[in-house]
Amino acid sequence: MKPQDRTPEAAQPAFLTAPDCGLRTLRITVSAVREDTLSDRMVSSPDNVCRFWEEVIAVQPDHEADKENLVVLLLDVRQFPFAWNRVSLGSLTEASAHPREILRPLIVGGAHGFVLIHNHPSGDCSPSAADRAVTNRIRDAASLIQIHLHDHVIIGRHSPVSPGYFSFREHGML
Repeated sequence: MKPQDRTPEAAQPAFLTAPDCGLRTLRITVSAVREDTLSDRMVSSPDNVCRFWEEVIAVQPDHEADKENLVVLLLDVRQFPFAWNRVSLGSLTEASAHPREILRPLIVGGAHGFVLIHNHPSGDCSPSAADRAVTNRIRDAASLIQIHLHDHVIIGRHSPVSPGYFSFREHGML
């Protein structure tokens, strides 16, 4: 099945009782993985990731620019995005998410790789110590299940001295 042919169903966990052994079986479908019309361009640069944020994420009706939003961008084998998921909507200064919450849409969506993206409402895209720690933790967890973290991009504000983003990959931190 090609990524563009995937159609997520409503997220309604169904508990079924297995008559033979008395155990329950959990069937999960996910609709939170969004398959909007995604760019045909490969996510090979943080500039493309930043444009994706501006063209897709920031224009969503439920986007709150004054809060940190943590998003995973699901990639196919060729590094083309095929879906995305807002994992966490935080506060002015942080968005928390456990690795299982970040990795869940990747596993369910069948992603080969992903880009972690979040914004800093302050406009300063410099990574905090927490950003660095989370990036390393997610990279290590994803590696265990053989899903490649291509980059972690922090979206800030464009200025004469800043492109408006910080890329962990560009800075040799991934």
